[in-house]
Amino acid sequence: MILYGENNPAPNPRRVRIFIAEKGLDLPETRVNLRQREHKSDDHRARNSLGQVPTLVLDDGTAISESVSICRYLESLHPTPALFGASALEQAQIDMWIRRIEFQMMTPVGMFWRHAHPLTAALLTQHKDFGESNRETYDRVCRWLDGELADGRPFLAGHTYSMADIVAQTTVDFASFIGLERPADAAHFGGWHDRVSARPSAAA
Repeated sequence: MILYGENNPAPNPRRVRIFIAEKGLDLPETRVNLRQREHKSDDHRARNSLGQVPTLVLDDGTAISESVSICRYLESLHPTPALFGASALEQAQIDMWIRRIEFQMMTPVGMFWRHAHPLTAALLTQHKDFGESNRETYDRVCRWLDGELADGRPFLAGHTYSMADIVAQTTVDFASFIGLERPADAAHFGGWHDRVSARPSAAA
């Protein structure tokens, strides 16, 4: 298998690297340089028609894209530790939190990145007022998560670190990179972020 991705701060390839680190797998990543637009090359579009990373190419040439899908595939091959949940209830709760993070948190982060950040200004038409409006949305989502974590559970989906935490962790860290900071007074959310950031896999 060959994993095609990109170095930090690209959040989606980092999801897979953290997952691989948590599993203790040895799966080297071949870099696709985003700033040099290598992800839009004919070679990479042959792997992923949308020209995105990460993409996992199997030994028979089959390509799997989308970070969560890649991790689900790897989980099926290496089920321990169970980062997508062991029981039906755990699996449902983790899936719920993955979707919540992607829709509620990643959306304002992505819109700020696309419409308000100088690094994307040359790539598309920006609507900066809209982009900046996502600061408030991101702050509101962080405070919502702070309330959700006020029950004392250490991780998003319960007492066990999971793919939901990986998705949130990489989103929060990318948000910080582009200038969206989590509210300092959101103590429960901050505690969660400190816990996931202290794991060895966070260096991936």
